[in-house]
Amino acid sequence: MANKMLSRVEGQELVFEREFAAPRELVFKAFAEAEHLRHWWGPRGWEVVHCTVDFRSGGVWHYGFKCMDPKQGDFYGVTSWGKAVYEEIVDGEKIVYIDYFSDEEGNISQELPPGTITLLFLEQDGRTRLVSRSRYETEEALKTVIEMGMEQGYAETLDRLEEYLPSMR
Repeated sequence: MANKMLSRVEGQELVFEREFAAPRELVFKAFAEAEHLRHWWGPRGWEVVHCTVDFRSGGVWHYGFKCMDPKQGDFYGVTSWGKAVYEEIVDGEKIVYIDYFSDEEGNISQELPPGTITLLFLEQDGRTRLVSRSRYETEEALKTVIEMGMEQGYAETLDRLEEYLPSMR
């Protein structure tokens, strides 16, 4: 797979697979700690402006990122907010959370569909294969987030993670 990302739709799930030239513990830590998420979370041209993480089952990750790239037209200057509620954490191996669109205060959006995200961190010869499954309640809900640019945005987010990982060593 050599750092290429694969994405596919399976029913109500959007599945991403990506390999990183870093050990599993390091990639997992990048998803687990606010100090790391601040540096790479979000698509290109966007900067994290708020990030709090209570990394435990039942804990909340609340974040906001702002478009700083004037070339992104109507998105320039916009801040998007999200709230994740962790359901299951297996240290170094798995993170499951419900991902909501929210506002600055963490109030969950009723208009946009939440997804259940399962991240699997698989060690392969000192490298990590990340498998991310985003499951939505209906195929229509999945279609909504795909039309919003979820595939491109997440691909760019994982590109930024790949660029950030060497600084964690």
